[in-house]
Amino acid sequence: MRIALLSIVLFISTAIFGQSNPNVPMELKTFETIKLLAPDTLSGKPLMQTISRRKSDRQFDSRNLSLKHLSEILWVANGVNRANGKRTVPSSMARYPLQTYAVLSNGIYFYNVQKHQLEPVVEGNFQKLAGRQSFVETAPLNLLYIAKARGENDDFNAAFMDSGYCGQNVYLYCASEGLKTVVRASAQESELLKVMGLETGYKFILAQSVGY
Repeated sequence: MRIALLSIVLFISTAIFGQSNPNVPMELKTFETIKLLAPDTLSGKPLMQTISRRKSDRQFDSRNLSLKHLSEILWVANGVNRANGKRTVPSSMARYPLQTYAVLSNGIYFYNVQKHQLEPVVEGNFQKLAGRQSFVETAPLNLLYIAKARGENDDFNAAFMDSGYCGQNVYLYCASEGLKTVVRASAQESELLKVMGLETGYKFILAQSVGY
């Protein structure tokens, strides 16, 4: 059964990315839904070692992330970790006001939490819109944490608080896996939200660059 399941995963990886190994950089030959892998919850360094290695980096290799790393980054950032639908990050009254988007070299994707997959939003290279620093265009992944207003008077305080949890989870994962990351409070927000079709009722909260 496990062999058959592994064969299916490898087939999907090959069909989408033109490769069979989920541990090598993705090729991103097409702009389609990316079926993410289940996280390996038995991997990684012990917690105290991970915390001791947590830091910010602002120099990135341009090569794409592996499917394994991409999958686990999205999961630790804002994924489901319990049968009741609750997530890897805390949220007041389990409202989870944040939506997570991934800016890759071939386009912007929406992270569907329930299905654990990246769904295409807009095709093209929009890395430069994800920030204002030069390294943003080099990093193979820029996470966007975006909130939808819950009403006219929403001050987005809950979203700002939750973004800290998301960002720190990714920091710890990157420290455990030998990856680089840095959170950023700025992006070319107006143009970015316009490209994504989120001009009304949405607010950019935080961005995070990730790579090797």
